[in-house]
Amino acid sequence: MAYGFLDIAMTPSVRAAQRAMGSADMWTDIRTDRSFDRFTEAEAAFIAARDSFYMASTSETGWPYVQHRGGTPGFLRMIDDRTLAFADYRGNRQYISLGNLSADDRVALILMDYPRRRRMKIYAHVEVVALDADPELTAKVIDPRDKAKPERIFVLRLRAFDWNCPQHITPRYTDREVALAIQPLRDQLATLEAENAALRARIATQEGHDDD
Repeated sequence: MAYGFLDIAMTPSVRAAQRAMGSADMWTDIRTDRSFDRFTEAEAAFIAARDSFYMASTSETGWPYVQHRGGTPGFLRMIDDRTLAFADYRGNRQYISLGNLSADDRVALILMDYPRRRRMKIYAHVEVVALDADPELTAKVIDPRDKAKPERIFVLRLRAFDWNCPQHITPRYTDREVALAIQPLRDQLATLEAENAALRARIATQEGHDDD
């Protein structure tokens, strides 16, 4: 259990809800301030394999805004064991997340692995970095194969993270994952078709000799 995450999530109103629902005793021994939370090799591998995530920010009015971010696997880069970064590409130009972050730099992320029914939650502070402010960082984050126009870099400083249980996660698969899964069947089918064609050819040759 990532207690640093619960240090943040368990507000007085959350604890009141736990008492009302009879689960308060489950969380009475939660430790305080785990500011040393860091990503391990397990989190690094998980993050590197993701091709999307959800990011929630909050406006000055208190309304949350959840945005879906997607890209090639690994577009969310782990810079070190407490820092993530990704390129902010031009989209519909509403700039809701960007505006929210200028008022409150806190975000919550959810990273999903649907086929394996795994989910990681992250609390972080975001720093908005201009593309020309840190060329080395920009080179690490921006994929030259991307056709979209990058406008800035979002740097996420880890506050805490936690892994969720797999309950109620429905397995889903991308086109690429489906293609990889059925490739052995395609290979087997191609082999059988080739063997069938060769057998037909031998039969036809044999029949031709019998007619002579």
